[in-house]
Amino acid sequence: MRLNRRIHLYSSVLFALVLIVTNVLVYIVFSSLTIREQQTRIVSQTEKTADNIRLSAGDIAVADLLRAYVPLEGMIRIVSQQSSNSLLVTSPDEQSLSQRPVTYEASLMSQVIQDNGHRYVFVSVPIIWNDGRVVNIQVTESLKQTESYLNVLQLVLLIVTGIAMIPVFLSGQLIGKIVIRPIAALTSTMSEIRRSGQFKRIQLEERSKDELYKMGDTFNQMIDLLENNYDKQKQFVSNASHELRTPLTIIESYASLLKRRGLDRPDLFMESVEAIHSEAVRMKEMTEQLLLLARHEEQWNLKLEAVDLSSQAEQLSREFLQAYSRRVDVVLSEELLQTPALTTIWTDAGKLRQLLFILLDNARKYSSDIITLELGLYPIPTEVSYSGRVASSNAERNRYIRVVDRGIGIPESELPKVFDRFYRVDQARTRQDTGGSGLGLTLAQRIAEALGASVHLQSEEGQGTTAIVTLPATAKHMSGFSANSN
Repeated sequence: MRLNRRIHLYSSVLFALVLIVTNVLVYIVFSSLTIREQQTRIVSQTEKTADNIRLSAGDIAVADLLRAYVPLEGMIRIVSQQSSNSLLVTSPDEQSLSQRPVTYEASLMSQVIQDNGHRYVFVSVPIIWNDGRVVNIQVTESLKQTESYLNVLQLVLLIVTGIAMIPVFLSGQLIGKIVIRPIAALTSTMSEIRRSGQFKRIQLEERSKDELYKMGDTFNQMIDLLENNYDKQKQFVSNASHELRTPLTIIESYASLLKRRGLDRPDLFMESVEAIHSEAVRMKEMTEQLLLLARHEEQWNLKLEAVDLSSQAEQLSREFLQAYSRRVDVVLSEELLQTPALTTIWTDAGKLRQLLFILLDNARKYSSDIITLELGLYPIPTEVSYSGRVASSNAERNRYIRVVDRGIGIPESELPKVFDRFYRVDQARTRQDTGGSGLGLTLAQRIAEALGASVHLQSEEGQGTTAIVTLPATAKHMSGFSANSN
């Protein structure tokens, strides 16, 4: 059975049961209250009748009194203590009541009895007769009129239940369609994706907080993730095949040259080995960068710890001087010099070091002068709370790191493209000149995003370039932050 029919069936049956149970309860409660009210009325009326009969018994014949007070549908009688002597009068339609056994009741008694399939209220009231004897005035009154009203009520409730089932049936179909619509859209979209091979999303008509909307929104988020992964994989394969083709061709050419002339030409042998080794190292670095770029920030498992920016900068300066014989001057702003504790932030030390290394390496490749590494606090305007007190402190202000070189610079028209993969500003310079693959700034931007930071360039052609990294004081913006934090 299809889900919409199942929902229709279950909702209709459930609503029908609710209506039936409700109407049955209404009938039971109303009939019980009605019978009780009639019983109370008859008891009160019988007590008044007994008093009137006792007062008028000496003046009017007892039989005439009983005929005067007999109910329209019922019986009245006087019963003595011996229960054998009784006077009774019945209405014309209730002659069968005279055949009921006679019982004497010492106290007031009221009950509902059954006779010939009908219900009656039986009331017995003890009184003191004129001669001093205690007798019962007993009245039996029919509830046929009340039963007819209850039968009408029963019929009305049955008709109302039947009429109410019509909108219940229609609403069951409507509910089924409402519930099934997003599920059908989800199924249709998945089938369309399977047929076309293209990622599609469900059109969400209205924003709500119910589970069906959340299901559709979650599906769209999943499709976004799958499409993003697919695009990354596709771009990775395309970029890798494009960039790896050149070093592989070089390696193949030098290997073929070694096979033909390597034994006869020692100088050619050393040149070929050096070229093969250089291209192999570059291929390894490029592959590692591509694999890292193919990951999501959430998969980087960043490790949160307290990092001293000043110490990190000094260490990088020493390593660059030793490895490349390039001088990197570390400069701290006046605020950091006065308060050294402000150089400490919470971030991932390894990824931050990798980010700064990329920027310093770019400065080294495209300049020959001294590189400057500046640390400072951004002059963010302080926020004032409603009480007038300063709401932010120096510890909450963002830190910046500037990598300044005095190299060839970047044309203003090229600045928006520098973070694209495999893009190089100076197309005339070969990979052998710079040693780069065009992935450095792309990777730097991804690392900055994972750290909750930002990186952008300011440059003037022929004057040099400044790479500015803005670091948050806390780790709440780190998209790649994991639970593996200290």
